[in-house]
Amino acid sequence: MLAEHDEEYIRSVLGRNLKPLEAAAFEKVWSEDCSYRITRKLLDTLPTIGGSVILGPGDDAAIVKFSDELSLAIAMGSQNRSSCTNPYQGAATGVGSVVRDVLSMGAQPIGIQTPWFFGDISDEKTQWIIRNATAGAADYSNTINVPVLPGYQMFDESFRGNPLINMICFGVMKPNRFMFGKAFKTGWKLILFGRTTGRASFTDVEGDPQIEANLISATLEMFEKKTILACRGLGTTGICGASADMCVDVGVRIFADAIPLHAEEMSTEEILFSETQERMLAEIHPDKVEEAKEICAKYGISCVVVGETTGSDRYVVEFGGEVVCDLPIKLLAEGAPEKEYPTKPYTAEKPFVRPAGTIRELALKVLSHPDLADNSMHATQFNSQAQGRTYAATPFYSVLELEGNGLSLACGCNTRHTYLDPYTGAANTILELASHIVSVGGIPFCALDSLNFGSPENPEIMWQISEIVKGIGDMCRVLHIPIAGGNVSLYNESGACDTTIKPAAAVAMFGKGDLIGWEWPDVGDSIAVVGETRAELGGSVLDAVTGCGGTVPELGSVAALPVIQDLVEKAQVSGSMAITRGGLLYALVNLAAQAKVTIRGDAVTKLFSETYGRFLVTFSDEHFLKESGLSYEIIGKITADGKLTIQTEEEEVVLTQQDLFMAGSTITRACRAR
Repeated sequence: MLAEHDEEYIRSVLGRNLKPLEAAAFEKVWSEDCSYRITRKLLDTLPTIGGSVILGPGDDAAIVKFSDELSLAIAMGSQNRSSCTNPYQGAATGVGSVVRDVLSMGAQPIGIQTPWFFGDISDEKTQWIIRNATAGAADYSNTINVPVLPGYQMFDESFRGNPLINMICFGVMKPNRFMFGKAFKTGWKLILFGRTTGRASFTDVEGDPQIEANLISATLEMFEKKTILACRGLGTTGICGASADMCVDVGVRIFADAIPLHAEEMSTEEILFSETQERMLAEIHPDKVEEAKEICAKYGISCVVVGETTGSDRYVVEFGGEVVCDLPIKLLAEGAPEKEYPTKPYTAEKPFVRPAGTIRELALKVLSHPDLADNSMHATQFNSQAQGRTYAATPFYSVLELEGNGLSLACGCNTRHTYLDPYTGAANTILELASHIVSVGGIPFCALDSLNFGSPENPEIMWQISEIVKGIGDMCRVLHIPIAGGNVSLYNESGACDTTIKPAAAVAMFGKGDLIGWEWPDVGDSIAVVGETRAELGGSVLDAVTGCGGTVPELGSVAALPVIQDLVEKAQVSGSMAITRGGLLYALVNLAAQAKVTIRGDAVTKLFSETYGRFLVTFSDEHFLKESGLSYEIIGKITADGKLTIQTEEEEVVLTQQDLFMAGSTITRACRAR
């Protein structure tokens, strides 16, 4: 129901009462999911302009330059609440929705990433959500032949009632050759094509990937033939929201009873606000309508004229020969008043208490945490090699080959850090992802964000939102990385589970560089830690498994990033990995699982601290590292003895390949078919 104060404001502007459909239109289009009434002012502070950005926030997807011959359409979204009640369809439709965002710009979708956040892995509902969300995303993406690359995964009790299913999609197009999401011709038609319309809301929406595959083919063909001019994918608020947003500068008349339905006796409201998937709305010249219908018919999808641009300032809907809605279109599409809520800082950091147990016992506990576990149980259901561009696909980064260059990607966010210190945690998120990009020789050139929070009406959560946006913006300015687009998801809370999510500022980062290919480091290569390690264990994986508390990481140093990128690009190191989640221990397991290492000083700090801005590197010639000017410590050498041996001042820790396999199988064992 439309809020009373909003209705009063609208009546004062219109000078009359609202018709039922008009009130429903404002309720939907003025919702926070669509209008960003609460966060708009904060989002406006983010750096969105950069050398790579051609089209920034405000459309279905952003357009960024990759090379003189190639541009990318990039989009990020979330499918959170529906994924708790129906994770299969929630994840499936999340894939379809973000693919259509990229498609609506005229780009060929070439990849998807999945930063996902779940509850406690021991909880049966969490296991059910993981299995079904994975199957839904896999079935959909595999059918449309778009590769899904391994994404960031995080497990925390706060997500038990509200898992976060974030999706990133990117596609390729010719430079400066794309569709807009805004209509700008008067007297042109609006066509609705794809699936017919049925009753569907965010709680019961269902997707059909085969229709999506046909929709992709039809849209790209119409784009190439210049059949359509502007295009929007339909999602939240359905035809009403898409048409109002698309036609805000030219006015529109919608013929609601022309919309093809696959459900009986639908009301006008149900028709206009249906969230039926696999539908697109496009602006088209009247002379091109038949051509569009022929193309759509070839692919077995519906195509009908459902409206026309009028050159007025009105949003008009007709049904059954009557005007059921007649509103100032800018008031509907852009007129939602901003909302402001108070902020209240909090402190959640706990003093450090050294956890009980040997270093070996602590190491195995950390490596068994699902944040660090092998995710192949679900990642292998995705066809990461679809389309043949995938060069590397890991939980930390992925690399695709484009025109002989490497498109590198990284995504995620440590929500335990953003909860303990929202500003610094968010800034370090940007640093972490940039570190992953440079570790494969890439140079970060843009990012997207998906900002997920609880209720902003809680002053502490509103403070989280404010601080996180500031942190993202400040670090992006330091690294000259524009935020090209994204989305915000609020009210991620569950009364049934009594949970409110930790703030998840999920970010997707894109980089460009040479295709760097190395195998495992050679036997005898030296291993070094680059950068200072501080006693920063608050919010670490060690903290998650032991409750040890500790200081949350300070703002990490950015000094090593350009140097590491250069060392990798010139093959002056044989391996490189950013030290982030799981600390040095986890980096060793992934880059130097067969090695002899000596840890000097406090082993708990050195192995488990999650200080940002550090790297683990391997090399045969120390000369290049000496000349780099970086601070580093050589800690060991690569071996071929089948085990990771860590000599500390307290004990010798020996981790065999079987030890590592068993520790890393947490997700597989928990989520095996029941």
